[in-house]
Amino acid sequence: MSRQRGTTETQRGTTETQNGTRTGFSTYTDALLDVLSAAPSREVLTTAEGAVISAGRLRDRVCRLGGELERRGVVRGTTVGLLTGNSAEGLAARYAANLAGARVVVLYEGMSAPVMARILASVDGTLLLVDGLRQDVARELLPLPGVPPVLSLGRSDFAEDVLAAADRHAVRPVRPTRAPVGPDDDWRIGYTGGTTGIPKGIRMSHGSYRQSLERPLTGAGDPPRFLACTSLAHLAGIFADTALLRGGSVVLRHGFEPGDVLATVQRERVTHTWLLPPLLYRLLDHPDVLATDLSSLSRVSYGGTAAAPARLRQAAELLGPVLYGLYGQAEAQLISETGPDEQELTGHEGHPTVGRAVPGVEITVRDADGTVLPPGTPGEVLVRSPYAMHGYWKQPELTREVLRDGWVHTGDVGYLDENGYLYIVDRIKEMIVVVGGHVYPAELEALLLDHPSVAQCTVFGSRDEEAVEHVHAAVVPVPGHEPSLGEIRAFVTARKGRLYAPETLHLLPALPLTAVGKPDKRRLRSLLPG
Repeated sequence: MSRQRGTTETQRGTTETQNGTRTGFSTYTDALLDVLSAAPSREVLTTAEGAVISAGRLRDRVCRLGGELERRGVVRGTTVGLLTGNSAEGLAARYAANLAGARVVVLYEGMSAPVMARILASVDGTLLLVDGLRQDVARELLPLPGVPPVLSLGRSDFAEDVLAAADRHAVRPVRPTRAPVGPDDDWRIGYTGGTTGIPKGIRMSHGSYRQSLERPLTGAGDPPRFLACTSLAHLAGIFADTALLRGGSVVLRHGFEPGDVLATVQRERVTHTWLLPPLLYRLLDHPDVLATDLSSLSRVSYGGTAAAPARLRQAAELLGPVLYGLYGQAEAQLISETGPDEQELTGHEGHPTVGRAVPGVEITVRDADGTVLPPGTPGEVLVRSPYAMHGYWKQPELTREVLRDGWVHTGDVGYLDENGYLYIVDRIKEMIVVVGGHVYPAELEALLLDHPSVAQCTVFGSRDEEAVEHVHAAVVPVPGHEPSLGEIRAFVTARKGRLYAPETLHLLPALPLTAVGKPDKRRLRSLLPG
């Protein structure tokens, strides 16, 4: 682990890596290989099936696969698509693609096959790697336009097994020899929802990601043992990287099931996990929570949606002082954090704080004219951060709109207090944050208007008593038609993915409008029970 302490110095100067080459910049994958090589017999991964993988075995798989990808044309500037779940093969594939110099695009669960195909076409994908957990989706993708050549991470009946091909070669150094990866190169293009048919691709650089992984993670354990029970395509993947780079280990589960999570924490002596608030509530409500030994758990990171103060108090009572609330965005990454002793801090009208800026991040609140507002006055939250995106993939106008003079315009309305604590009170951008991602109403409305039974529609969100957001659709049917909720959900799921499928459907003779002629979503919310 002595190599890890010098990572900042490694980024600034030329250093020799464990592979014997010299480079002016060390990526997170370079650093990861050094950590894995320091103690190759150490156990670093436990799969959902119970297999235990050593550091040396993971290192060798990454190097072999990286070499195989390089032989197949994966170099700096190319893009590799990953259709993978929470598997050791999927994690190794990401590391290998980045090691070979490519950027990665992770196609997460909840996207429909046509959307995935459009994304792959947009990024000019060189290869698509598929693990054993996502083969059914891969079969849907294969006949669609825009899908690059597909390789399987293991045996399949539709593609060559690239792991078997890689294993035929000895482990060798993997570095793009023609043009080494630099700090400004993209390591990933992360996709969120969007309003243009193809979601927004957020370009994240190697330099900013490497720097973000060096940020201290209080209470995660020494060494950390991270439980990935949500998708590695999202924040769990970042926490997994953090744990491995700190000499820790990762326990993989295929998804979140509260009883399984409790049992896994006890059995595997997990120190840290990440949950969206709705998943945290399900954990608290499980009948086994009081009887489970959770003494190893020293940090539960939560965020992604607003949290209910009453449920956070319940969590603190049941789990102890282990809660760390995170506020961030895909465009800016982590912005602020609350620790266990800050969960009760509230502002105007009882708004809970989302904490203070993490080290290296600046937060300001401004009005529409760009004037910095005094403490306690709401305005748009702007962020200046070394971890921010480089821009949106192939969308320069949108990039200029969001990134201005070095500041990320978050679209969130909030205020700072005199002590630098941030409070979020509203959202400028119309977006519904659900478990698994973001739903943009305009995008879903455009899709619903393609349904033969829909004449007019509007989509709106609501929060329940626990601040969990839900998607609703109000529809004016075509005369003589009466679409059902099941019919609409199936239509949306097939074309956009289940993430966008509305939970309720309201059939109306006409949409209620505001004084300026826009759908009155406040009145529509009054139609909801309770």
